[in-house]
Amino acid sequence: MLDVLRSVIQEVNRAGDLNSVLNIIVERVKETMETDVCSVYLVDERDQRLVFMATRGFNQEAVGKVSLGPKEGLVGYVAERAEPLNLEDAQNHPRNILFAEIDEEPFHAFLGVPIIHHRKNLGVLVVQVKESRRFEDEEEAFLITLSAQLAGVIAHAEATGSLLLSDDHRPQARTFKGMQGAPGVASGTAIVSVPEAELHNVPYRRTNDIEGEIELFKAAIRATQQDISDIAKRLEDRLQPEELALFEAYLHMLDDTAISGEVISRIHEGEWAPSALKQVIGKHVANFEEMDDAYLRERGADVRDLGNRVLSNLQSKDTRPQHYPPGTILVSQELTPADLARVPRDRLAGFISIKGSGKSHVAILAEAMGVPTVMGVEDLPIELLDEKPLIIDGFEGVVITYPSEEQEQYYTRIAAEEAALVEGLEVTGDQPCHTIDGHRVRLWVNTGLMTDVARSLDRGAEGVGLYRTEVHFMMNNRFPTEEEQRVIYREHLQAFAPRPVTMRTLDIGGDKALSYFPISEANPFLGWRGIRVTLDHPEIFLAQVRAMIRANEGIDTELRIMLPMVSSTAEIDEAQRLIAQCYREIVEEGAQVEMPDVGVMIEVPAAVYQAKDIIKRVDFLSVGSNDLIQYMLAVDRNNAQVAELYQEFHPAVLHALNHVVKAAHAERKGIGICGEMAGNPSAAVLLMAMGFDVLSMTSTSLLMVKHALSHFEFSYARQMLKKVLDMDNAYLIKNYVDEEMRKAGLGNIVRSRRYS
Repeated sequence: MLDVLRSVIQEVNRAGDLNSVLNIIVERVKETMETDVCSVYLVDERDQRLVFMATRGFNQEAVGKVSLGPKEGLVGYVAERAEPLNLEDAQNHPRNILFAEIDEEPFHAFLGVPIIHHRKNLGVLVVQVKESRRFEDEEEAFLITLSAQLAGVIAHAEATGSLLLSDDHRPQARTFKGMQGAPGVASGTAIVSVPEAELHNVPYRRTNDIEGEIELFKAAIRATQQDISDIAKRLEDRLQPEELALFEAYLHMLDDTAISGEVISRIHEGEWAPSALKQVIGKHVANFEEMDDAYLRERGADVRDLGNRVLSNLQSKDTRPQHYPPGTILVSQELTPADLARVPRDRLAGFISIKGSGKSHVAILAEAMGVPTVMGVEDLPIELLDEKPLIIDGFEGVVITYPSEEQEQYYTRIAAEEAALVEGLEVTGDQPCHTIDGHRVRLWVNTGLMTDVARSLDRGAEGVGLYRTEVHFMMNNRFPTEEEQRVIYREHLQAFAPRPVTMRTLDIGGDKALSYFPISEANPFLGWRGIRVTLDHPEIFLAQVRAMIRANEGIDTELRIMLPMVSSTAEIDEAQRLIAQCYREIVEEGAQVEMPDVGVMIEVPAAVYQAKDIIKRVDFLSVGSNDLIQYMLAVDRNNAQVAELYQEFHPAVLHALNHVVKAAHAERKGIGICGEMAGNPSAAVLLMAMGFDVLSMTSTSLLMVKHALSHFEFSYARQMLKKVLDMDNAYLIKNYVDEEMRKAGLGNIVRSRRYS
């Protein structure tokens, strides 16, 4: 039965649509289990009725026309219980009902299993036999396994609107839960970003330029054939003739009588070349995987690799500009900094990333851009959503496919309320931040792109607490030269003059990768990143520091250089030596510049407990709360599975922050915080109470935080902090602080939908 199961699953994966899948399931199950009947019932969400959707053994004409109530008959009983029901004599069961509409007869043996996807009941798969017998455990396991396979297919069909159970033929809205990425809501059209040479992620798409698509595909085939010929030629003196024959076989597979011809036929039907290639390759791979011979089954992987090679050449030769309609919501398997700049800003409505979390580096950049973003929507069938209507809710971390008119109206109202709130706060944008009782708090911004500058200045940013220099490295295809960096840094320094600008030295590793400088590690967040990389490559560090210092010549701006991921005083001593070397060289070259202040980011527990020693070696400290929380709580901030454990209000985090502030102030030196925690109004009240001199955040959060602190008493915040430091539960702390904010009339900016 295992062989049959594998074969059925392969047929299901190869099927083109849901109806084909359902018919394959009922046909093969009836045949394999030797039953009289096999049927599938699917839940219609509009009225929660179970629609008769496929059968072998009952009246085919009733398919799609007959439905059962949620508590009717044995099928309804299986759906209600959400567990298998195996009966030897169904006729004696109190819930048994005969349905004449489907020509049902008095069957005795009954086995029904629910079709469940992520705790949601989608329907019921049923087999029936006329004589009395109990289905064996192996048969029950077989049906349960198939129902799990069917659940994924149905969920995909629901998401793309291809599952229509009602007569109005309108796709039903579906909601997918992810995580908050960047706040805001947006309605628009999904445009799927296709990763390089990832055939399984290619979306289905139509084309009007059939001839152009065919020419592009043929050019890709020629390039792939040349690649294979070149490889074979290089290996001909090392391989046996029978091994070299494989390369000849691959070349034949690409000619017009095989893969190429099939792909071109699909393009003639109006399909985009990449998705036509995906379908054809998928069919051939499935054929190989069905073969009994183990050697031939393994050739399926070769065909898959061949398809990816063709796709790679297809992508490299397609120089046509990508079309981005107004209201584009860019959907990506894993959002990258390059994706953020891909869509023209006037056409960009939002971002969706299947992987990652709301605390990932790219989510932070999206927030800085002010673009609503949802991360970690792992159930979203990305390959089927291209050019489909979507709504994204960056506050709740929700994606809605095929939104209803009511949902459109609701989110239009939410967007208007948010715009009105921000507009109201902008009135005080250019005024310094003081609490009700006169305590002064400096509010700075985190930047990385020039697009941040205007918004930051309009909202009253008093300086830059974190300039992410790695953004330009990540959007490049090589290391930028010292002069290229100088020009970029100078542009930022001039834009913010005379305000202070804190430039962090290159911080790569972890979730920040350079395509031209790959770092492959089993545990990248505990590996080679930040200052560890640049001290191992002093040529990178020296060029960057020189560019920073030279960029500040003749500008009335306080340049500050900050070192990331420091875990020992030895790293600081080495970095200080290199910075001093850069400064001496630049002065000797005749430049008139001042030595910049040098600071350290407190991001790892070791730095927390060495804060007293670290502050004696530098001019300032700045806490990177995103990484510090991650390392203190052993929670990967990119992992959706443990996202709820990433807690800003965790008692250990609050005590660590308080400790670092005391260490800095004991040496009469400044301390700031530049992680996302500073942009949470509730957390900002506690950070102010601890004594942080600077809170640095995205420009999006700046107005909210300024409004909150300006309407709060510093003395009362200190009382709150004292109480909080005696509490031992993150949820209780958060609820307490939020409630105090509401009492102060700040409920509109601390709603749970913003900062849960």
